[in-house]
Parts: sequence; structure tokens; C-alpha cells
Amino acid sequence: MKAIQPIPVIVISGFLGSGKTTLLNHLLPHVPRSALIINEFGATPIDQDLIRQQNIAISTLVGGCLCCQVRDALTPVLRNLRMAWEAKEEKPFDRIIIETSGVANPEPVLESLFNQRWLKERYSLQGMITTVSATQNDLFERFPEAVAQVAWADTVVLTHTDMASMSQIKTVQQQIQQLAPSALKMNAIHGAVLPSLLTLFKDAPHYVPQAHTAPIPEHPFHSISLQLEKSLTYQKLHTILTDLMSRYAKQLVRLKGIVYDPQQANPLIIQGANGVLYPPVVLSVQASNNSIGRLVFITEGRADALAEDLMGQLRLHT
Repeated sequence: MKAIQPIPVIVISGFLGSGKTTLLNHLLPHVPRSALIINEFGATPIDQDLIRQQNIAISTLVGGCLCCQVRDALTPVLRNLRMAWEAKEEKPFDRIIIETSGVANPEPVLESLFNQRWLKERYSLQGMITTVSATQNDLFERFPEAVAQVAWADTVVLTHTDMASMSQIKTVQQQIQQLAPSALKMNAIHGAVLPSLLTLFKDAPHYVPQAHTAPIPEHPFHSISLQLEKSLTYQKLHTILTDLMSRYAKQLVRLKGIVYDPQQANPLIIQGANGVLYPPVVLSVQASNNSIGRLVFITEGRADALAEDLMGQLRLHT
């Protein structure tokens, strides 16, 4: 009987706005023969358009987190990818990278790879990489999901060190050391880190399956998705979004989107977190040809007032 050849799997985790996709964009050119599974919280997918290397196989799971609402969707995706891999004489990819939602506890993903016999025989977890923003000093106090993301990490990448003070960096480094003392740790600026370090896991995966996994508590996050069918200059949109992020600073955890400025040839990537709206980035690859922008807001608790406020301001400026 022919031995089963397991496909390596790398899991990338990290809280909202910590730079997972930026890190992934730096990593993918060095591991081009990869299949990618992206889990996004919310009904409107954005991250797949932010992946610069568009010639790779991408599967997107939207509408919830892999730790709760869509946890049962991962297994069939992995089954389908494996069957497609086995059907080809020339294998279409060498590994699978799973990018979890920023509000997901990664344990159910790891548990599936270890405890489901069919998956365990055909996939081999290489390790989990977790990104942590140096600007979010209260992250672990506020969000148990962020604690789990670091606690199970084999490699922790500290991001946004160029935006943080030395005091902030030291504080977060100490928190990471307490949560993941055995993990490999490194700093990244603008998501850049030596790619060979990211795939060089020093030991076997840190995760140990639990005999009785406690149920995952329902998290308090909600998402608001908005389509911008009318064009709006980024200057006007910047004013609106900066005002919203200031007034809803505690509630608005993450903002991301793709918008079409009539003064720009290509769409713009809009991102914000931790009360900060980051400078826009020009998307070199056309996200779609319908010129309809998309914005996704992720909030802690319901934010009906934010949605109504945003719609009212957009009506005034379009």
C-alpha cells in the first residue's frame, strides 16, 4: 500500500489590524507554490483582493470565524483541496496556508488538523505564526481571542514597530514573553521580515490537542459591510472616516476596504485600527471592473448608530 504523503500546513493568526495580510504578501513570493485559505469576519470579502500574488489558489470563508460560525466549513475545503491535489500528476501546490479571521480563536483550526483522522493523515501542521501590533498595549486585557492567538503560536511577529514608542514595544514584548515563552519572536517593519525565518519552526508545533476542549464563548464582535456605488474622492472619505474613528474609537476595532477615487487610475486600499486611519495604498491589480467600493467595519458590540452616522455623512458628500 502506497504511503500517504501529507501536505504541509502553516496557520497565520493575529488580531484585527495586526498586519496578517501584509506579512502574507511578503511571505508568498518566497513560497509561491502555496494554496491559501482566507477566513474573513463579515459578509463582504476584502482580503483576497489585497493578496498581490494573484496566481495562487485562494479559498475564502466569509460570514464568521473559523472558531465559531464557519468552523465546520474548513474541513470540506481541506478535503476538496486534497482531492484536487491527488487528482493531478503534477501537483498544483506544495503547501497550504490558512489565514484566520482577526477575531478567531485559532484552537478549533488546530484541533481539526490534529483530531480529525482523515485530515491528520493527509496534512501536517508545520506551525502557527501570530502577528501582534506594537501599538495595542491593552490588547490582551480586552480580548481573550488575542491571548489564545499568542499562546498557541510557534512564531510571534511584532508588527508596527515603526509606529510605536520604545515604551510601547517593550510592554508588548513582555506580554508576549509571558504568554508564549517558547515561541520564536521577531520584529517586522511594514510587514517585512526575513521570509526564511517565518517558515523555520524550531520545534514540533506548540499546540497540544486537549482531551476535552471547552466550548468557545460567543464573542462580542459585529461587522458592517457597505458598498460605495457612487464615487467619492479620498479626501472627502478621509474626513468622514477620521471623524468616525475618533468618535467611535472604543467601539470601532477595525476598518478595511477598497475604494475608487475618480482622481486615481487604480483603486485604493483603506485600512484602520486602534483609532488610527492608515495612509491609503494604491492597489496595483484592479480589484474588479465595476468600480463599486467596499468598506467593512468590525465593532465590539452592535454599532447601529455608527452605521446610520456613516450613511448620513455619505449622503451629504455624494
